[in-house]
Amino acid sequence: MVLNEVISRRQTNCVKWDTLDAVYNVQSTDDMLAMWIADMDFAAPPIIQQAVAERLTHPIFGYSTVSSKTITAIQNWYQQHHHWAIPEQQMLFQPGVIPIIANVIECFTNVGDTIVVTPPVYPPFFQITKQKKRHVEFCHLQEQNGSYQLDLARLEEAFQHSKLFILCNPHNPGGIVWSRSTLEQIVKLAIQYDVVILSDEIHCDLVINPTLKHTPILTVKDAEKAMVFAAIAPTKTFNIAGIQAAMLISSTVENHCQIAEHAMSNGIHGLNVFADAVVAAVYQDGQPWLEEVLSYISENMDYAVDELSKIPGIRVTKSDATYLLWIDYRPLGIDEQQMMEKLLAAGLALDPGSKYGPQGEGFVRMNIATPRAIIEQAVQRFSYALAQI
Repeated sequence: MVLNEVISRRQTNCVKWDTLDAVYNVQSTDDMLAMWIADMDFAAPPIIQQAVAERLTHPIFGYSTVSSKTITAIQNWYQQHHHWAIPEQQMLFQPGVIPIIANVIECFTNVGDTIVVTPPVYPPFFQITKQKKRHVEFCHLQEQNGSYQLDLARLEEAFQHSKLFILCNPHNPGGIVWSRSTLEQIVKLAIQYDVVILSDEIHCDLVINPTLKHTPILTVKDAEKAMVFAAIAPTKTFNIAGIQAAMLISSTVENHCQIAEHAMSNGIHGLNVFADAVVAAVYQDGQPWLEEVLSYISENMDYAVDELSKIPGIRVTKSDATYLLWIDYRPLGIDEQQMMEKLLAAGLALDPGSKYGPQGEGFVRMNIATPRAIIEQAVQRFSYALAQI
């Protein structure tokens, strides 16, 4: 199986493997396993190289527009996989989800306004908010038996004095697939209190639990009556973060025009010529590769959960979505600094939970989208790191 092949990413300007010394403040990283940042260690679909090679046959790489082929491929994919009909006139192309977050914050809020996020959650949600001099309101997720639920009563309270809510759907790092009823309640509250919603749906194609389906927030009841935006991208799905491509979908044409004008004022728009070719290719022909990868990730997750659960003081459950495990070590009674020192000393680089907000303390995040041999080494090192406690 190709996915079992260990491909060295060292010395390729790879953030995941080549910045370990700076990120973790360690001197030697030669034997360290990088399982932190959320990209895969699998080769991207061969169709991507073919698409880039075909584009390279034309020797001019000037200004370009997004092709109708790419737009149709996106529409067909989301209709087929998520029963979501995306109007072209409500689709805005951007270089990534992080620029989308920054644009929405700037466009629909002012300095000093309150933005609601639900920690533990993807750090740029609150990091960019603070950098833009907005106030962050933490509406903490409620933890129940190793999973999380939204505190809707607390969310309603926060909405009464907020301008924007940034949702992670599916949720990173918790791997939660929010239900349609939950999303409907969020939209209802947004309409009631005139709050803008930005739903980051970059993990929507990575649902592992076969009994669950991703629900795009723009398909729920009354979404068109609210100011709702959804950020989508093929970059997590097909491991092409370096290609830099994302789309922002608006609930109405009017909302689209407003955010599009703002993006243009910042000089941020469109896809580069290679991203256009790649996005069309993966959304047209990437399904077989994705099916294989999802199956492999699910098996990796089963193995990792089973092995890590054998370690005294460790609690972990299989994620419903994403290729990320959220590992609870609170029963060990050690703080984050001690935990990270032990893991790093064993040659294992994971994400510290506090990175995702104060509710992440006592957890680490592990990326298991990597060949099985690396997973096996990782759980052995994890066990070794905690053997002396």
